[in-house]
Formats: sequence, C-alpha cells, structure tokens
Amino acid sequence: MTESSLLFKSVINTPEEMVALGERVSNVLAAGDLVLLIGPLGAGKTTFTRGVGHGLEVVGNVSSPTFVIARTHKREENQPPLVHVDAYRLGSPSELDDLDIPFTSSIVLVEWGKGLTEGIADNWLEIEIGRDHTGETEDRTVEITGYGPRWQQVTL
Repeated sequence: MTESSLLFKSVINTPEEMVALGERVSNVLAAGDLVLLIGPLGAGKTTFTRGVGHGLEVVGNVSSPTFVIARTHKREENQPPLVHVDAYRLGSPSELDDLDIPFTSSIVLVEWGKGLTEGIADNWLEIEIGRDHTGETEDRTVEITGYGPRWQQVTL
C-alpha cells in the first residue's frame, strides 16, 4: 500500500477561489508529477486546471479536452509542459497508454483518471472535488491527498 498524506482540505465558494487553489498547487508541481482530478460533472476540475495553467504560465488558454482527450499546453523556456487529459471516454488503462503521454517529462493532470492510471507513477496527487447536490450553494469541498514519498514533506 502506498503511503498517503492529506495535504489540503477546505470549502471553496467561488470559481475564482478554485482558480486560486490551482495556482497555489502549481507552485509545487514539477516534471513527472501526476495529478488525478476526481469529482462529478461540473465540480470544477477544469476550473482548477485553469488555475494550474495560469500558475505555470502556459501558452494559451486551458480548456476542457473532452473531445480531443488530451491537450498539451506548452510553456516558455523549455519548461515541462502541462498535459491535461479528460479520460471520461477511455475504457481501460491501455487506451490511456495509447495516447503516448510523456509522463516523466511533463506535468500531467487527468480528469476521470481513477482506475486508469495505476502503475504509471509511484507518486501522485488526488484532488477530490465534491459539490453541494442540493443546489443551494456553489460550494465545493476539496481534499488533496499525496501518495508516495514525493508528497510526504510537501505543504500547501
């Protein structure tokens, strides 16, 4: 069993706060990092990723890769790119493998990747976003858990 540690837990009230959280997380990301984004449709996974992209100063806008499945966002000065994957339509780990994502030289965020990424990395972050199902608020609960030794000394 891989060692894990809860790095962050909070309620996010607005899309702007979700973007800011993504920016905050971007400060600790490096080439080879794998981030799984977990949550229902409309939870804020792509909004979070926009924040990561902004924090990493990627070239261009970050948008949902739903139809292209994976989108690579380049950065200036040969810094590791951000690869944003929407695995919703993928049925198996082999389909993810077929995308030929350079996991070790990129920062990879995978929406809907739970169950598809096992064995890809010894260290990863899981960002679980829950939403208010009553519809009374736009609040999101966010828990960030680090798995593996890479994340044991990281603070957010």
